[in-house]
Amino acid sequence: MRRNTEDETLRRNYIQKWRFLISEYKLVKAKKHSQFKFLEDFYRFHNTHRQTFLKYYNRFALSGDEIDLLPQKRGPKWKSRRTVPEIEEEVVTLRKRGLNRYEICHILKPKLRDNTPSPSCVYNIIKRHNLNRPTPTMKEEKRRIIKEKAGELGPIDAHYLNKDLIVGDTKRRYLVCVVDACTRFAWCEIVDDIKAITVMFATLRCFNIMADRYDIRFAEVLTDNGSEMGSRTAKHREDRPMERLFMELGIKHRYTRPYRPQTNGKVERFWRTIEDDLLRETTFDSREHLEQEVLEYMIYYNEHRPHQGIGGETPKEFNKYCQRIK
Repeated sequence: MRRNTEDETLRRNYIQKWRFLISEYKLVKAKKHSQFKFLEDFYRFHNTHRQTFLKYYNRFALSGDEIDLLPQKRGPKWKSRRTVPEIEEEVVTLRKRGLNRYEICHILKPKLRDNTPSPSCVYNIIKRHNLNRPTPTMKEEKRRIIKEKAGELGPIDAHYLNKDLIVGDTKRRYLVCVVDACTRFAWCEIVDDIKAITVMFATLRCFNIMADRYDIRFAEVLTDNGSEMGSRTAKHREDRPMERLFMELGIKHRYTRPYRPQTNGKVERFWRTIEDDLLRETTFDSREHLEQEVLEYMIYYNEHRPHQGIGGETPKEFNKYCQRIK
C-alpha cells in the first residue's frame, strides 16, 4: 500500500505555486506586470487573501528558506490562551454545583470583569475535566440551590394560539404566561393582541393571582427583547408599560440573549406542555369555553400535575418544601 505521508508531490506543488505567486507579486509591485495594475486585482485573480499571502511572503523573505512557504501548525500560545489555574478551579467548582456555562460566566463576571472566560472557554474547561455531561449528583445540587430561591426569578413570555382554536372564529389570540423559575408555578392569561399595554395588564393579573393564591412574589423577571416587553434597545424604555409596571412593583427586569429562546427555557417548556395537554388538535365552542378550560388546566398544572423538573412533585408540594427550608 502506498504511504501518502511520504509523498513529496504535495510539498513540491505547494512550493512551486508559491514561487510563481511571489514572482507575480514582485512584478505587480514594480509596476511591470502585463495583466495586473493593482495588487487587489492580483489577489482576486489568484483567489487569495492579502493577509494570508503576506504572512507567507514575509516569512519567506526573512529566512530565504522555501520550507517557510509550506503550511505550518501554530501551537497554542499558552500564556495568552490557557486559563489560569485559579480561574479554572473556580469554574470546576461552580460546574460541580450543577451550573451551566452561561450561569458560570454570569457569576464570574462581576469579580473577573475583562478576564472572564467566554462560554466556549468555560465549556472547554469542564470538558477537559469530564464534567460536560451533568451527573445526577450535579443535577440534585443545582436543584437544592434553586430551592432556596423561590420567587427570585419569573420568566415571562407571550404565545401565539392557532386561529382555528375556536369554532367559527378565526381571530388570532395569544397567551401571556408567568412562571416561577424555582417552584414551576405558572399562570397564563388569554389576550386578543400583544400590544404593550395589553400584555402589561395580563402580566399584572398573573402577578396578582400567583401572589394571592400561591404566595409567590418576584424579585426579578426575565423576558425576551420584544417591543411588548419593553425592549432593552428601545428609546425611553422606562416609559414602556411593562417597564413602568416593574418599576412600580420594585421588580428588576432582565432580558434573554437575542435569538436564543433557550435562555427562557422554563416558560418555553410550559408552552410545549400546555399545547400537548390541552390545545393541540382541540377546538372550543367559544372564547368563554377556552378561558374556562385554561383556568381549570392552570389549577391542575399547579396543584395536581407531577413535574419532572422538581423530582416528580407538583409545584404546590414543592413550594411547601421550599418554604420549610427557608
